[in-house]
Amino acid sequence: MATALDLFEQIVRRTPAREPIEEAAPTSNGLPVHPFELRNVHVGFPPKVRKLFDDGHGAEATFHAFKYVEKVVQKHAGSTLNGEKLMMAVFNEAGPAVKLNGLANASEQDEQRGYRFIFSGAIVAIRNPGGHEITLSDDPDVCLDHLAFASLLLRRLERSGYK
Repeated sequence: MATALDLFEQIVRRTPAREPIEEAAPTSNGLPVHPFELRNVHVGFPPKVRKLFDDGHGAEATFHAFKYVEKVVQKHAGSTLNGEKLMMAVFNEAGPAVKLNGLANASEQDEQRGYRFIFSGAIVAIRNPGGHEITLSDDPDVCLDHLAFASLLLRRLERSGYK
């Protein structure tokens, strides 16, 4: 019987993505484990992200996941800005539209400032190439890393009360 890791390998490496999985490690409910569950990818992403991943379009899945992160930030900030400008403005520790903590001391202000650059960097380094390039890698491992990172960003917003 295949382990969860074997199942993960089969799902992410199949070409085309519609090839059947020979033997899958079942969960407690008898269903195979999807790589999204193995990597704890946020369940709030639009269904399109998972479909693109399952169909072998990792770069597009990454792009759509980070567009979603951007839209969530826009919504909570009440901003029409986008991209790097959005992130740098709304997480600005001097007067943030999206506060990740109480900003009561230097440590909290540093955290706010750090996430300002993390959110901004994610948009510039991960999302933007998906909107400008046509030859990005569809490597499933890279996609899953990106989706896990986008999930971290969404969960940090949620921990601060932004649902």
